[in-house]
Amino acid sequence: MARRYFGTDGVRGRVGEHPMTVDFALRLASAAARVLAPQGGGTVLIGKDTRVSGYLFESALEAGFVAAGVNVKLIGPLPTPGIAYMTQRLGCNFGVVISASHNAFEDNGIKFFDGAGAKLSDAIEEAIEAIIDEPPVTRDSRQLGRAVRLEKAIDDYGAFCRGTLPPGMNLEGMKVVVDCANGAGYKVAPRVLADLGAEIIPIGCSPNGRNINAGCGSTAPDLLQLTVLGTQSHVGIALDGDGDRLVMVDHLGRLVDGDQLLFILARARHAAGALPGPVVGTLMSNLGLEQSLTRLGIPFRRAAVGDRYVLAVLREEGGVLGGETSGHLLCLDRTTTGDGLVSALQVLAVMQETGQSLAQLASDMPKYPQVMINVRTPQRLDVNGNAAIQAATAAAERRLAAAGRVVLRASGTEPVIRVMVEASDLETAQREAETLAAVVRAAV
Repeated sequence: MARRYFGTDGVRGRVGEHPMTVDFALRLASAAARVLAPQGGGTVLIGKDTRVSGYLFESALEAGFVAAGVNVKLIGPLPTPGIAYMTQRLGCNFGVVISASHNAFEDNGIKFFDGAGAKLSDAIEEAIEAIIDEPPVTRDSRQLGRAVRLEKAIDDYGAFCRGTLPPGMNLEGMKVVVDCANGAGYKVAPRVLADLGAEIIPIGCSPNGRNINAGCGSTAPDLLQLTVLGTQSHVGIALDGDGDRLVMVDHLGRLVDGDQLLFILARARHAAGALPGPVVGTLMSNLGLEQSLTRLGIPFRRAAVGDRYVLAVLREEGGVLGGETSGHLLCLDRTTTGDGLVSALQVLAVMQETGQSLAQLASDMPKYPQVMINVRTPQRLDVNGNAAIQAATAAAERRLAAAGRVVLRASGTEPVIRVMVEASDLETAQREAETLAAVVRAAV
């Protein structure tokens, strides 16, 4: 069944445009309640990021769940992984996050976790979609759910994050710039780092409902790079708007992306004999990551783009470590879902254990230059079914041979076709990417 609304990370879109409207959110809550709590009863945890539109979707979802007989716990702004953790900790039947992650404030989204803090399966999302166009259910007064707003969730989640470090370890002596993208991590991330003894310099920690991801965070790390250099800090940490992604900056002001962070964690766990199964990346993971892991004798697998697919391969093959170039890392030996703050703590732990800087740790993974061009598409385009695009892709692959890769795919979160070319030098990657992007634009 082709899914109409759920993408790689829930339902997402421009606020006020279908499906991100109040009436759709109400119907989505009602449909989810009938699938996930078919007899009524049960409890859902609802959290959000800092977007101003979060208030309206929170109210609509609350109404839909309560009307369907499901109890609601409202947790307010907290990183997506924190909501996953608290769903499990509080014994809720499922959890809901209101967030559009790294997108601008004009967008918003709704995504779900099951009672174990894991993302819903495709089959469950399809079951929800199958009844989403039906009118919302309203049970009689005796069967209605109740709603309550929780306090101190940040304290519980912060304690969990601190507990992912090795016993007795702290961050004393580290000067850390932390950029929370004016998003969901703006309170908890600085607090956790400070509690562990780090000297912190917070930026992107003053949300106003409209500045989430605006010139800050993991998708716009320029300010972080300048701040690390200007303050002579040891390291910089950048989360995205909902706190599930991480990129870092070394003391020289250089960006360290998800592939490099994954390599650092994999090598450290491998050396400690604590790396079962393969490391899992995606189709977009840098060829340098694969080659560097192979040299260490660490098996590497590629999944489709999206952390849910990385997670599926990890579970199938018994792995614990995987992620995406964008910084969505999975440390299943620490938590159930991608968590930017937990991932950052794992990297900081490696720095403390080895006495090496982030620059030194990242230097052992050479990166192939990658060029990504996003081609906007007003309508759905099947790149695999277009003869011109396939011919141009095959020609590029022949020219690159073993010294590069080509990936074309439709984004699961934005109306774009992503054209990525990887080559041994930047000039070649740029030329091939522009050639392919021109073909895709012509097809659009």
